[in-house]
Amino acid sequence: MNLGVDLGSSRVVICDPDRGIVLDEPSVIAVSKRDGHVVACGQEAESMLGRTPPSIVAMRPVCNGVITSYEMAEKMLRYFLHKVCSNRITKPYVAVSIAEDITEVERRSFIEAVYSAGARRVTLVPQTVASAIGAGMDVTKPRGQLVINIGAGTTDVAVISLRGTAVSSSVRCGGMTMDEDIVRFVRSRYNLIISELSAEQAKKQAGCVFPREEVATVVVKGRDAVTGLPRSQVVTSDELCEATTDTVREMGDLVQRVLEITPPELAADIMEDGMWLTGGGARIAGITEYFARLTGVAIHVADDPEHCVAIGAGQALKYASCFSEVYDLGDYTYRLSDTVVE
Repeated sequence: MNLGVDLGSSRVVICDPDRGIVLDEPSVIAVSKRDGHVVACGQEAESMLGRTPPSIVAMRPVCNGVITSYEMAEKMLRYFLHKVCSNRITKPYVAVSIAEDITEVERRSFIEAVYSAGARRVTLVPQTVASAIGAGMDVTKPRGQLVINIGAGTTDVAVISLRGTAVSSSVRCGGMTMDEDIVRFVRSRYNLIISELSAEQAKKQAGCVFPREEVATVVVKGRDAVTGLPRSQVVTSDELCEATTDTVREMGDLVQRVLEITPPELAADIMEDGMWLTGGGARIAGITEYFARLTGVAIHVADDPEHCVAIGAGQALKYASCFSEVYDLGDYTYRLSDTVVE
């Protein structure tokens, strides 16, 4: 059984190439402090964020594209893999997506966590390559294709040709960074402390990159920083646009840096074919127009941008010998895969 896993900062998406998306849950786990047993995972655990008693801790074990709590990440993955493979006898072969610029230690933490969670073999796939495959792009041809993947914790940009990345870079900011921007903005302007979940809901309802023709409004609820009492506040789409300006600009600077170091032949291909946008950030109103204005290149959005990475990771197993490292049962060192999984 082959599985593609997008172990994101916000959500865990698992794709079976034969059945499609089999799991899409928040990457949140709640455990008991007394004995360490798992209280809840996924959607149920996310509803516990900020609401748990002292005996239970609810957390996100992945932040900005890297594992921040190995033990919690392993428990969460074990729970999800058991949920997907409970009726399977053999362990699955898992391809997990990773950000472009993570360190060797961070790469090893991903491999160890997925392997310990119950995988028979683990293959690492760059997020941009996985998202390109998931978007339906032909990554085998000798032609430059630029992919922008805006996730919750990282934004990755890469020029792909012949199943690999010719030029790539990433920044550790994404959708969750925008949520944090909104939290700080609301506290600074209105003296109102709101949660990141409330900020995320506001972003989805009224967030935008450019001011809208018709101003949208959203009500956020939280605690007054002065009185300490519960309070609600109406926030406009223009204010949300102002709050997230710096993060959006950082994403734009990343795209420009990658284009500046792209070889001219590949740059010509990109100019003809345009750029592809994937990840949950592709849903932000005005983001495609922003990149198009900034670069002068047409922008294409994938049909299912949120699931492109997981879908592509599952399909990328047949290209494993080309770009991935494998951690196999009985082999406790890194080695290049010399097999192609059909």
